[in-house]
Amino acid sequence: MEHPPQGRGGIEIRTVYGPDDTPQDLPEKLGDPGAFPYTRGVHPSMYASRPWTMRQYAGFATAAESNRRYRDLLAAGTTGLSVAFDLPTQMGYDSDAPEALGEVGKVGVAIDSLADMRTLFDGLPLGEVSTSMTINAPAAVLLLLYQLVAEEQGVDPAKLRGTIQNDILKEYIARGTYIFPPAPSLRLVSDTFAYCAAELPQWNTISISGYHMAEAGATPAQELAFTLADGIEYVECALAAGLDIDAFAPRLSFFFVARSTLLTEVAKFRAARRLWAHIMRDRFGAKDPRSMKLRFHTQTAGVELTAQQPEVNLARVTVQAIAAVLGGTQSLHTNAYDEAIALPTDTSARLALRTQQVIAAETDLTDTVDPFAGSYAVEALTDAVEAEASALIDAVFAHGSAVAAIEAGFQKSEIERSAYDTAKRIDAGEQIVVGVNKYTLNGDEAPYQPLKVDPAIEAAQVQRLAAHRAARDEAATAAALEAVRVAARGTDNVLYPLKTALAAGATVGEVSAALAAEWGRYVPTDNW
Repeated sequence: MEHPPQGRGGIEIRTVYGPDDTPQDLPEKLGDPGAFPYTRGVHPSMYASRPWTMRQYAGFATAAESNRRYRDLLAAGTTGLSVAFDLPTQMGYDSDAPEALGEVGKVGVAIDSLADMRTLFDGLPLGEVSTSMTINAPAAVLLLLYQLVAEEQGVDPAKLRGTIQNDILKEYIARGTYIFPPAPSLRLVSDTFAYCAAELPQWNTISISGYHMAEAGATPAQELAFTLADGIEYVECALAAGLDIDAFAPRLSFFFVARSTLLTEVAKFRAARRLWAHIMRDRFGAKDPRSMKLRFHTQTAGVELTAQQPEVNLARVTVQAIAAVLGGTQSLHTNAYDEAIALPTDTSARLALRTQQVIAAETDLTDTVDPFAGSYAVEALTDAVEAEASALIDAVFAHGSAVAAIEAGFQKSEIERSAYDTAKRIDAGEQIVVGVNKYTLNGDEAPYQPLKVDPAIEAAQVQRLAAHRAARDEAATAAALEAVRVAARGTDNVLYPLKTALAAGATVGEVSAALAAEWGRYVPTDNW
């Protein structure tokens, strides 16, 4: 497809905008805050009545180490937990699997069983805190472990609040932590929607994610288009499974990046709300206003952090956080300045949280809703992002479905083209990155001591896993795993037998293998 001229934010920005650049039907396109089409925000008073949730992403090494970090973050004033899992957990492997060698506890916390999850949330009030879990292929498994721990604490599951990412389609596009082929993966997503509607009514069942596409190189319009296209696919799968649109759509949520191109990012967030509201009302016939509200989490742009002069990342993260706030985010993670080098230290993680707290408590950004409303430039950019994203959504579904477009390599090739263009501009010095291709220190930077994960952690985690298996009732575990396989072969909701198996002591790797025995494991095609 043809590609329009691009500025640094992926959309061409003119030097001057005026009244002729705003549409004549602007009042209708804006609406009031909290009213269709939600361009100005999903709540009438937004942050004037309640600030966004400050949710700092954390998790590394063992469950006990991560638990300590969560306690520190809560003590520092964070208002929501966000769990990072290691790669073996994300891929459905136990820590003693050959595939896990060298990766246990490296990029997140290792969770093999209910015992690990119990340790991870020990002493944390799950009935009071909102928890987000960045997990996709085995999202249902980790959610059930969380529910089991909460029930052990005496918490009513109906009161649990949080989000699982559970966005498997973007794994095929931009990230790669898939287990099963698309069709059974989408069935697992639909089963999760149905299970949560019945058992965990306050839980956000999916966080449809553009963030990882942006990290792979997507422009703002591509990030928005491919994310909403995935959202359409999930809705269609849930409807095909017999779910009512207004029974599950209010618990859908989204996850976007905030880049340093502040004006374009604000326009992107506003366009996202307007597009989704029309998609849900006009395409799917949703009646409940909650089904039409695009609620989203934002993370500042990891891809824009630099290992050179890492302290400069403090300025980048601040600008990006302000873009998210001006764009009306519901929750926000601010990256630590040292994350381009290693996992954040306690000090850098606390400073990242303090950045949000300063914006919320010491500026006037929370005093009024959507302060850019009516801006010639921002309204024109909002329309431009919306138009380009709409054209890209049409291009996706010209393949028949989002899954068909993924299998044809469409989204991936579009993102790769954009990433290549950006890399060329940076290499040529046309796009300035402070400390990298301009304002460099010529090797005179102060030494930095990163956080390091003790390699002995892997052996200790494997020992804990062996002790867990030795202590369980093997016959009961085997019977429960067989029930999982039976449900996977049929049409029953697999989450109920999964919960029984996990409670009986089955591990993340074992239940994932039980499902894979019936559904297979995904192997990429030549389009990848």
